[in-house]
Amino acid sequence: MTSLLRLYVGIFLALMAFAANSVLNRLALADGLIDPGSFTLWRLLSGAITLMVLCLVHQLVKGGVTLPSMMKEGSWTSATALFVYAVGFSYAYITLSTGVGALILFAAVQLTLIGFAIFFGQKLGRFEWFGLVLAFSGFVYLVLPTLTSPSLTGFVLMTLAGVAWGLYTWRGKASRFPLFATASNFVRTLPMLLILLVLVDHFGVFQSSVDGILLAVLSGAVMSGLGYALWYAVLPLISASMAAVLQLLVPIIATFGGVVFAAENISLHLVSASAIVLGGVLLVIMGRKK
Repeated sequence: MTSLLRLYVGIFLALMAFAANSVLNRLALADGLIDPGSFTLWRLLSGAITLMVLCLVHQLVKGGVTLPSMMKEGSWTSATALFVYAVGFSYAYITLSTGVGALILFAAVQLTLIGFAIFFGQKLGRFEWFGLVLAFSGFVYLVLPTLTSPSLTGFVLMTLAGVAWGLYTWRGKASRFPLFATASNFVRTLPMLLILLVLVDHFGVFQSSVDGILLAVLSGAVMSGLGYALWYAVLPLISASMAAVLQLLVPIIATFGGVVFAAENISLHLVSASAIVLGGVLLVIMGRKK
């Protein structure tokens, strides 16, 4: 497998994990199977455990990497951004519809990544700007039928989640060892989870079923832990504008997933929105190559 093909496969699998995360989050919280705080606790905890096990296996097989050196790969800044994203994302969806939540989240992510790129001197060409605008327009067209007036609390929480994820993504571009960096970041969220646990317990909002916990663990151990490590692996190889626009494919993938796995109908609206987003992504790729 060529390096370019590996990059494309890595990007595709990471975006698939992001889309699955959105579905799992929605299934667990929309049906009241678990409260947002508990979902976040199980998600980050299971992700940390899974990643630590993988790092230990890597150390046993290949050697040369100790746990202290592994922890140096992450940072408290990235861990805090990861925690803020996970908490904000879960709590925001209590008061927001899926379409509004996705629109706020990915708008915040795009603005954050492009803001960082411009601030640090990266110049975007005309093709890239046009591609970003086109892809975002297609994304808005996709979620347009589900848009309703957002609550102020949900808007603020989802905006914070988007900015935090944008920061987490940006910092991943400097990652040398993606698996170790992701594991370190997840482990560093554990003290923050203790604070969240105390707050959830204090306000008495625990609501956890076995199904809800299983969905949270699946989200954390597989889709978040492995998916985020894979995302960190591809980030150093793509531009900030590319990272921003590629994530607009997530709701497209999630929607097509509903067609395949939930027997939902495919519509001209879905096909049209997908074509517009894909066209925007292609323009950003062409602009970057140019």
